[in-house]
Amino acid sequence: MLSANARREEIYHLAVTTGLASVEELSAKFEVTASTIRRDLALLNNQGRLARTYGGAMALGAHPEASLRQRTGEAFEQKQAIARWAASVIQPGESILLDAGSTAGALAHELRGFGRLSITTPGINTLQELADCEGIEVDCLGGRLRGVSQSFVGPLAEAALERMSFDRVFLGADAVSAEDGICEADHAQTRLKELMARRGRSVYVLADSSKLGLRPFHAWVQLPLPWTLVTDDGADPRQVQAFQSRGVTVEIVAASAR
Repeated sequence: MLSANARREEIYHLAVTTGLASVEELSAKFEVTASTIRRDLALLNNQGRLARTYGGAMALGAHPEASLRQRTGEAFEQKQAIARWAASVIQPGESILLDAGSTAGALAHELRGFGRLSITTPGINTLQELADCEGIEVDCLGGRLRGVSQSFVGPLAEAALERMSFDRVFLGADAVSAEDGICEADHAQTRLKELMARRGRSVYVLADSSKLGLRPFHAWVQLPLPWTLVTDDGADPRQVQAFQSRGVTVEIVAASAR
């Protein structure tokens, strides 16, 4: 059994690396009562390390990159619509490279029951989504695990890509701009995306409209043409025009489409 101080340090570490920490999850993990966890969170809040939220807390000193858990609930309908469009262009028997991230996870869900496909991914959420799907062959790009994004990056993943090619590559992004391409929080991620894009016959960037034109981080990858941006109908027409003027194909999907 951990001491109270050790438990609080573990709680803070979990909040930093995974985003939100809920009372219920922490209570189960540390085998203490919910009241004990609430007291821990209150103390960490008073120390200025965590901010209280409904049902839990999040780290004040965390990296500005949102965790996969946080991103999954953001722009939910837009990501679902983008995923449905992406699934509609995939043909049975194709070899697909599917990035990590919440939108890629939504696409993986759309592909459940699809039938005959070969899918390679560095994303743990995609692996979990497709693990029990008959007819879908799943390969994992292994490497160093990035806890915040729940994905594998690094030399091992990059080396594996050199031995593969794909009919379609679907990339996610923290942000995307017409001038500089895909923006990510980590240079290892942009390096991997750069290599992923080189291995596909057709390349798609799946990015909801809130991500267009933003520059939240300083790691970038410029994708060689041709590639297709798939976004939703909330996109600023000026942003869409900026991509199109640079030769990028833009597909706009209705977020309310079912």
